Amino acid sequence: MTLKKEEGPFVLTREEAHVPSLEDLPPVAGRHVLVRADLNAPLCSKPGGGYEVADDFRLRSSVPTLQWLRSNGAIVTVCSHLGRPKGRVDPRYAMAPVREALTAMVPEITVMENLRFDPGEETNDPAFVRRLIDGFDYYVNDAFGACHRNHASIVGPPAHMPSAAGRLLHREVEVLYGILIDPARPFVAVVGGAKVADKLGVLRSLSQRVDHLLLGGAMCFTFLAALGHEVGASRVESELFGEARSLLGLHPPPELPSDLIALSPEGELGSSTDPTGAVRPFELDLLPGWQGVDIGPATCASFAEVIAGARTILWNGPMGVFEDARFAMGTRAIAEAVASCPGFSVVGGGETTAALHEFGLEGNIDHISTGGGATLELLEKGDLPGLAALRASRATQGS
Repeated sequence: MTLKKEEGPFVLTREEAHVPSLEDLPPVAGRHVLVRADLNAPLCSKPGGGYEVADDFRLRSSVPTLQWLRSNGAIVTVCSHLGRPKGRVDPRYAMAPVREALTAMVPEITVMENLRFDPGEETNDPAFVRRLIDGFDYYVNDAFGACHRNHASIVGPPAHMPSAAGRLLHREVEVLYGILIDPARPFVAVVGGAKVADKLGVLRSLSQRVDHLLLGGAMCFTFLAALGHEVGASRVESELFGEARSLLGLHPPPELPSDLIALSPEGELGSSTDPTGAVRPFELDLLPGWQGVDIGPATCASFAEVIAGARTILWNGPMGVFEDARFAMGTRAIAEAVASCPGFSVVGGGETTAALHEFGLEGNIDHISTGGGATLELLEKGDLPGLAALRASRATQGS
C-alpha cells in the first residue's frame, strides 16, 4: 500500500521503509563490527561507592544482536551515549557500570567510553566519525531510541561501510511502519502526558490515521480550556488554544475525558496526610485552585470500551500522576484495557513503560517501543535520520 501525499504525511511504502538487516551484511566472521546500541540505562549508587545499573532493560534489549554477531564469528565493539555530559569527560557518566553489566550478559565484547564525552558526537563532526570507525569493517545500528538524532555515531558510519539494523531496531521499524502504513482496524491511539507542545505534531499526524484518538493526562486540560471549561489550577498551554480547537474540529475529533479527579489547593502530591476532601471527582469543570490529576471513573470505562474493540492499539503517555497511588486509577485502567485488548498493542514512552512495569503488565503487550522521542518523531514525520542513513548504506554494500 502506497500512501499518497494528499492522504497525510507518510509517503513511504513498506518496501521503501525497509532497512537492511544483519543477514544483509557480508560474512562477519573475523570482521570487526561497530555496534551502536542504546545503553543509556539509569544508574544508582552502590554500597562502597561508585555506580551500578539500576534498570538493565536497554542492555537486555541489545543482547540478541550482540549474540548473533558473536555466534557468527564477529569481533564486536559496542558504542553508546550515557546521560548528557555535554561534550566533556564527566565521571558520573562513565560507561564502567554499563560495561560491567553488559559484558556479563555477552562476554568477549568491547564497550567504548561514552560517545558524548567528545563534542563531535552531537555536532556530527566528520573528524569524529573518522576516528570512531577507524579499524572497523561493518556497522550495525541497534539504537532506535537515538535514531531521531543527527549525531555522528548514528548517521556517520553508514556512509563509509556496509551497515545494517540490529534485531531491536529492525523490529521497531517493522512494527511502527506497520501501524502507520497498513494497520488493522479499528485503530485506536491513546495519548497522555504533560505537554501538548511536545506531542502536537504526533497528534496532528495520528488524527489522520486512527479511528479513535483518546486524550488524557495533563495535556487534556489545554483542550478542555480551549472549549471553555473551567480547569482550575491545572496546567494549561493557552498559546496552543488555536491548535487545540483546530484538532477538535476534525472528523472524528479527539475524544476528551468526561470526568476528572482533582486535588484541592490544600492538598499535596505524594502526601499521605492531606486534609479530608482534598481529593474529589468532578464531572468536568473544576473549582478555582483545584488541579486535575487523573481521569475519572466514567472516562476510564468509556476509554476501556473503545480500546476493547480495537484491532490495533497505540498508547503513549500516562493518564494522570500515577506515581501517586491516589491518582493511578486512570493509567492503570488504560494499562489493563490495552493489556487485555485482543488486537495488536504497541506502547511507547518511558513513563508509560514504567507504568506497565509497576502494574506487572509488560508481558501482555505485543510491542514495547524503546524509542521515546524517536517513536513520536517517526509517528509524526514518517522517517528518522538514522533509518535514512541505513537505507543509503545499501550503495556502500553494492546492492
